[in-house]
Amino acid sequence: MPQPKGISRRELMAGAAQLALGGFTLPGLAFGLGRSGSCPTAPVAIARCRSYKEDLAGIFGKMFDQIGGIGSLVKGKTVAIKLNLTGQPTHFPVKPELPYRTNPDTVLAVAHLLARAGAQRIRILETFFPAGQDMALWARYGLDIAAINNVGCKVEWENGQNLGNAKKYVELKVPYGGYIFPAYHLNHSFADCDVFVSMSKMKNHWFGGVTMSIKNSFGNTPCALYGDDCGASGNEAPSKERGAVCHSGKIGPPKGVPQELDTKTPRDAGYRVTRIAVDLIAARPVHLAIVDGVDSIAGAEGEWNRGVKIIHPGVLLAGKNPVCVDAAGMAVMSYDPKADRGTKPFYHGDNALKLAEAVGIGTTDLSRIELAGLPLEDARIDFGPGPVG
Repeated sequence: MPQPKGISRRELMAGAAQLALGGFTLPGLAFGLGRSGSCPTAPVAIARCRSYKEDLAGIFGKMFDQIGGIGSLVKGKTVAIKLNLTGQPTHFPVKPELPYRTNPDTVLAVAHLLARAGAQRIRILETFFPAGQDMALWARYGLDIAAINNVGCKVEWENGQNLGNAKKYVELKVPYGGYIFPAYHLNHSFADCDVFVSMSKMKNHWFGGVTMSIKNSFGNTPCALYGDDCGASGNEAPSKERGAVCHSGKIGPPKGVPQELDTKTPRDAGYRVTRIAVDLIAARPVHLAIVDGVDSIAGAEGEWNRGVKIIHPGVLLAGKNPVCVDAAGMAVMSYDPKADRGTKPFYHGDNALKLAEAVGIGTTDLSRIELAGLPLEDARIDFGPGPVG
């Protein structure tokens, strides 16, 4: 039996054993070892947008029409929007001139369109420090709180770095059994919604190669449970990020939180981060993926990386399958969405798109993805080799 690239022999054998027992660990195995032709596909819209001062609502509205509309998806529903406000502000203050975080104008435009399409409630989500619910913490990112609160439906804000406004965490199981963890404990808002929207940036990532829809979900994990200072019982006032638990696996989550499936797997961040991200988009599926490539950075994911530079791709992408959207995004970045570790841009980690494809979430095969709007050849921009700084 051929072994799919990006999946270890242990994972392959575990899947085979589960299939023999009548269950499954890796659905991709049941789909013919995760071949692209067996995986779901969905249209992806690409639009030219040179500046955040353009008519963002008009551009996004046209894109949503090109992917089949969003009315039937959101009407009468609670819609959660996961932003990408990466970075520890204590160490790396918000600097709008280095555009590696979600742009606030895009949030307002998308929220307006969701409300106009009939969303009953919108919940803005992210996990950031400090783990509090003070609206000033959101405002520091340039978000127009008043305008977003007045888009036409009820709007709520939740920092999912800890319990937030709930009394307990929700457990979301990974349907294929999990690459790293079988289930994750998350803030209630990630489950208390009918539709989940991922708003990410088009940029490189040191371990993940690229940051887009899939990698954005890595931040769903609350540092109260997955941070370095989570302790044996959890820490509702975390101050440290996920390095020891998620990146290196040096410590496990607190007691009562699902533990690793196999502590003998590589303690390598390039192995773990991408797999955890895929686990999370399976446990908390993305219904609408939006990638902002108007202004961004190339070379890595934030100012803490050496060699990053500002880049102006001038594009937006949207679709209803995060793997398809990220595959199109990689093509826009002049990368091969099927690239293996060791080739650009995956110098320090595995290709999360292929890992997601292997478990049947979506296809990386561009020939199977309907691209609408701006032709791919007109959208391409050279992001360079990737994270090599």
